[in-house]
Amino acid sequence: MGGFFGAAAHHDVVLDVFFGVDYHSHLGTRCAGMIFHDADEGFQREIHSIENTPFRTRFEDDLPGFHGCSGIGCISDTDPQPLLVRSHLGTFGITTVGAINNAEALVEENFANGGRQFMAMSSGKVNTTELVAALINQKDTFVEGIKHAQDSIEGSLTLLIITNDGQIIAARDKMGRLPVLIGKSDDGFCISFESFAYHKLGFRDEYELGPGEIVLVTPDEYRTISPAGDKMKICAFLWVYYGYPNSNYEGVNVEVMRYRNGAVMARDEAANTGVPALDYVAGVPDSGVPHAIGYATECKTPFARPFIKYTPTWARSFMPSNQEVRNRIAKMKQIHIPELIKDKKLLFVDDSIVRGTQLRETVEFLYECGAEEVHMRSACPPIMFSCKYLSFSSSRSDMELLARRMVDELEGDEGAQHLDEYADGSTERGKCMLKSICEQMGFDSLGYQSLDGMLEAIGIDPEQVCTYCWTGRE
Repeated sequence: MGGFFGAAAHHDVVLDVFFGVDYHSHLGTRCAGMIFHDADEGFQREIHSIENTPFRTRFEDDLPGFHGCSGIGCISDTDPQPLLVRSHLGTFGITTVGAINNAEALVEENFANGGRQFMAMSSGKVNTTELVAALINQKDTFVEGIKHAQDSIEGSLTLLIITNDGQIIAARDKMGRLPVLIGKSDDGFCISFESFAYHKLGFRDEYELGPGEIVLVTPDEYRTISPAGDKMKICAFLWVYYGYPNSNYEGVNVEVMRYRNGAVMARDEAANTGVPALDYVAGVPDSGVPHAIGYATECKTPFARPFIKYTPTWARSFMPSNQEVRNRIAKMKQIHIPELIKDKKLLFVDDSIVRGTQLRETVEFLYECGAEEVHMRSACPPIMFSCKYLSFSSSRSDMELLARRMVDELEGDEGAQHLDEYADGSTERGKCMLKSICEQMGFDSLGYQSLDGMLEAIGIDPEQVCTYCWTGRE
């Protein structure tokens, strides 16, 4: 996915932006960058790959060369950014987060309307942030350009711009699929995805942008330059998986939601089929752990950690790019505790089950270590559709998704007409899918959180939450 951080103040903001961006490292592992503006010397920028080196260590040597009272930076899972662009709007820096599903069509449209060229990456594709900048530059003002870009894009677009006079423009996606928050200190402001990032830097909560809202930020003020819309579809996975535990979105804390989500799942399971007799409830590290704590507390079963994630060398889940090496790392970083596994009946809660790539190996390993029973629970419903807004569960085909693949194996094309039934574990089709996954993966039982249960745990108006990857409905 990705994340960004910006700051404008009456002091040098290099360290604010450096640490603020670093606190978004859980949102991306491909590349990162920062741009600073100095009133006398203009812009300074660096972009680096972070596929094999964490952000902090990759950029530490650049810090002495940076200075300025305003700056932006990003963590990206897509293309190199932020970019510096020169146009009729002046020279400006830009960073974006989102997904552009019609990028090729927009590139061709740009050529047809007189656009001459884009820089091509090694894949031959255009950098999506450069494409956004080109769309913005088709209009006479930043506000008009940003709204034009958001209206033109099929997907989502959240962005930061730093202008040639050091002002920062923040724009939340027109459907508010990602959060954008403003923090305030005694002599400036910051813009962030994650609220905890600026709390640690001496900023306090000031404002949360509404969907589609565009805000101008200077060291002295922030002000809305284009008002928010009245419809929102914020991504539910921010609470279930993506978000850092300390963060709040729309007034709802991530960690608290996860405890509540696990408790709701256990409550409903106890009322419907009954919770199996267990020795321990455990979470799949790391984001499955709070869901499991809530589940264990609700069903009054001891919580334990039969697996500990080894983080000193392999802290991030998505690196490196080689799939074979990633699979090996996924096994190596989970360090087991035999005393909590042998002869035990275990129930694991994961934040989600997407492709199920390592699940079968994990279960086989648990039985090799002497587990008596292994039960699996997902803290969200079965994922039936690849995300087209933020690239979560992004796949070449929906058939890469475990639940969708199982539906296809059970019923072929006909099954696609009954996905709602398959997602409901109380229906005959739902029970059949659960049974088939258990047989393939080796679970003693499998359960998914219901859509209603997950939305109850989030606690905001369900109409304001994006659930596309579960329902296929916008």
